[in-house]
Parts: sequence; C-alpha cells; structure tokens
Amino acid sequence: MAVAETVNRPALHLREFIALMAMMFATVAYAIDAMLPAIPEIGLALSPGDPNKGQLVLTAFVLGMGVGTFVAGPMADAFGRKTVILWGFGLYALGGAVAAMAPSLEVLLAARLVQGLGAAGPRVASMAMVRDLHSGPRMSQIISFAMMVFMIVPAAAPALGQLFINIWGWRAVFVSFVLFAGIGALWLGLRQPETLDPAARRPLALRPMLAGLREVLGRWTVLASVVAQTCVFGALFGTLASVQGIFAQTFGKGDSFPAWFALIALCSAGASLLNAMVVRRLGMFRLAAGTLLAVAVATAAVLVLAATAGLPFWVFFLWLVGVFGSTGLTVGNLNAMALERLGHMAGLASSVLLAVPTVLSTLIAAPIGLMFDGTPVPLVAGVLGCLLGALAMMPLLRPARAAA
Repeated sequence: MAVAETVNRPALHLREFIALMAMMFATVAYAIDAMLPAIPEIGLALSPGDPNKGQLVLTAFVLGMGVGTFVAGPMADAFGRKTVILWGFGLYALGGAVAAMAPSLEVLLAARLVQGLGAAGPRVASMAMVRDLHSGPRMSQIISFAMMVFMIVPAAAPALGQLFINIWGWRAVFVSFVLFAGIGALWLGLRQPETLDPAARRPLALRPMLAGLREVLGRWTVLASVVAQTCVFGALFGTLASVQGIFAQTFGKGDSFPAWFALIALCSAGASLLNAMVVRRLGMFRLAAGTLLAVAVATAAVLVLAATAGLPFWVFFLWLVGVFGSTGLTVGNLNAMALERLGHMAGLASSVLLAVPTVLSTLIAAPIGLMFDGTPVPLVAGVLGCLLGALAMMPLLRPARAAA
C-alpha cells in the first residue's frame, strides 16, 4: 500500500507536471511542424521529378507513430510509463540522426518512420501517466491545459525550422529533433517519478493483451471515439500537408508562411484554454459535438465560397484557426469519454485510442495532400467530409448511451 501511495502521488507541482506533459505531447507537434518550411526544398533535392512527394515526410512520420502506438501502450502497462517514454525518445533521436544524412527520399522516409515509432512512446505513455493520477473532467482539464502550453510549439516550430534552414540547410532541421529528444528525456528522467504502481502492471503476454483488447474494443464509446478521432486527425494532418503549398501558390505568401502559421497556432491555443475552463460546467460531450457541428457549418460555407466567388485570404486564415482550434475542444474530450471506465488498463486503451485513429488518418490525409491543385478546394472539401464523419459518431457517445 505504501508503494502504491508513493507511485500514484504526483511528485511535481501541478504546473510543472502540465508543462512536462506538454513537452511530451509536443514531441509529435515539433516533428511535424518544424518540417513544413523544409518540404519544398526536400522535394526539390530528393524528388526533383515530382517535388510534391516531399510532403510524404509528414505521412511517413504519422504512419510510424500510429504503428508504434500499438506497441507503446501495452509496453507502458508492462514496464512502466517512464521507461517507455525514455526508450521512445531514443528512437526519435535515432530517426532524426539518420534523416539528417539521408542520401535519398526513400531513406529519409524510412528514417521518418523510425522517428514516428519513437514518438509513440512519449505520446501514449504520457497520456497514461495523466490517467494514472487523474480521471474524468479533471483529466480532460489537465490535457487541455497541457495542449494549451503545447500549442506554443506549433507556433514556434516553423519559424525555428526556417531558421535552421537559412543557416545550415534543410538537413539541420533533423539535427534539432535530436536536441529536442535530449531535452525531453533529461527533464522526465530527472524530475518525474514513475506513476504506475508495480502491482498494477499487466504482463506483456499475448493472451492478456488479447483479452484486454477485446474488453477495450467491446465498448461502443471506444469504437465511436476511434472513428471520430480518425476523422479529426485526418482533417488535421491533411491540412498540415497542404497548408504550406496553399500559402505559397494560392496566396503568394510562401516566404511569410512561418509567421502566419505561428499566428494561427497562437490563436488556436485559446480553444484548449476554453475547454479547460468550461468542460466541468458544459460536459465533454456537449463541447465536442458542438465544436464539430460549428466547424462543419463554417467549412461548408468556406467550400462554397472557394468553389464559386474565390476565397479571400482572411477567410482562409480564420478557417484554419477554427480547424486547428477544434482539436483542442474535441480530442481531449473524446479520449477522456472513452477512458472513463478503463482506468485499470489505461495504457492499452490509450494505445487503441491513439494508434488506430493515427494509422487510419494517414489513409485520409495523404490523398487530401496529394490532391492539392494550387487551390484550397480539395483541402476544404476533404476537411468537410472528415467533420461530417466525426459528427456521425457523436450519438454513440451521448452520456446515457455510453453508460448503457
């Protein structure tokens, strides 16, 4: 009992714990957003015949992250959250180092896949670490605060990536991933103790894993959350794959893209703060469903405008703020609703809730990005389809239905 009390009591002040979790979440954000300014140069350098293939550095990373998430959760339940995070940072750094020296696009994509596998450790185990200490609306509130802090990374990452590119070239961006992993590993290793009680660890064996998987997938809330998050992530990653090209080719703002993206990220961060402030009063379901509906209606209007009269830049800018901001009002709530009755296997459940949507979202995001034709129409249409798909799942997550 004494061990359980020691393990489950957070050793850090809540503010530092939130900041540390934000750093864990940002492992993914930095690996994606710092790449955005480098995509055109990567395409020209390693795929001159088809520079648009440069954006595959994003989907390769996301695919690796999704596949790694399947393994990271069960390992976090078996060996502890902290061990999995530290090993994940090691793979993340290894992938960055290989990518920095990649002689071809194929090698670069393989290195990004490895980097994605490593990013799965901090991504999944940190979510389970939060669940070890908190649950329900409180968990959603902490995730929202962490996401608010983590939004600073998407705001600064493209500008930082551009800085590395300007001084040392696009390969230097991958060196920065190694530095990022080192900082995160040191902070976690020195400051945060393990949160999983050794008595609560689940053996890494096939039969218990399959039994746990059946229990997780046997819940309608989990299945509905998986589909909804697949659609939300598909819209998000599809937007990330296309946004730099739209800024450059549609609006002629390629040089100023890092500054505009930073402004979008900072404006979007307010959504996570709003969720943290009102989730206890309004409830997780109402916030997620209301956000999806509002953004879907706005996206339909933007699509009509883009396909007919032409899309003004300021409308596109505000729409991007809404799309990015919607993740702060949906993802944390969708996860918390599904995990509400799965605290005894938070690692495995987190794996399912993060891995399946991430892998499946690449099947949505990659086509959206490759359909880019110099206009915002393919992107806006793809995002609208994703939002409608997520909305279709929300009736299954109604509190009364979920309890049943």
